Amino acid sequence: GWFRRFLHKSKPSSMVESNLNANSSTSSSPSSSSAETSSSSPTTSLARSIRLSPISVSDVNASGSARWTKSYDVCICHSEVDLELVEELVSYLETQPESFRCFLQLRDATPGSAVVTELCDAVQNSHCWVMLITPGFLGDPWCKYQMHQALAEAPMANGRTIPVLKDVDRKDYPKELRNLFYISMRLKENSFKQIRDTIMR
Repeated sequence: GWFRRFLHKSKPSSMVESNLNANSSTSSSPSSSSAETSSSSPTTSLARSIRLSPISVSDVNASGSARWTKSYDVCICHSEVDLELVEELVSYLETQPESFRCFLQLRDATPGSAVVTELCDAVQNSHCWVMLITPGFLGDPWCKYQMHQALAEAPMANGRTIPVLKDVDRKDYPKELRNLFYISMRLKENSFKQIRDTIMR
């Protein structure tokens, strides 16, 4: 209520009414999806209510785009036990119209290089990092190391670290990521699309 009163004071009434009418259609979708997300956390429904301006494929692929300042668009951090799911995700991302460049450690690491060096280079040379947080991730010290490297690389970079929860209770969500919205992986196809849209932003 206070926000609407503020808008009425700061804008002409006709402009406010048109804005409120336009927003009423978009605000209905989060409320309808809140029943789906209430079991996980309110943050996921809040994240779905945020709508950013669309980015076209031509903008992303343009030669002057900031995309080409790094070797990879996304680095996938995962446990080895989740490799099959991660390979599906990478295949999905790389076959999109944007042809995302993914770093997958077992495929793209240089043979003979130190594991720590490869992890650090992958983090530094990627625009964003997908953390597939599963029970295997939580029990793997290398995954935690890579997570800390990503947070140290860009602690204030909104949207660059993308946590994806699968088969993990909210109470087990890493404390280091508690200030970040996460994607809850229930339906694989929907989650893959959500990850793709987040990388695009």
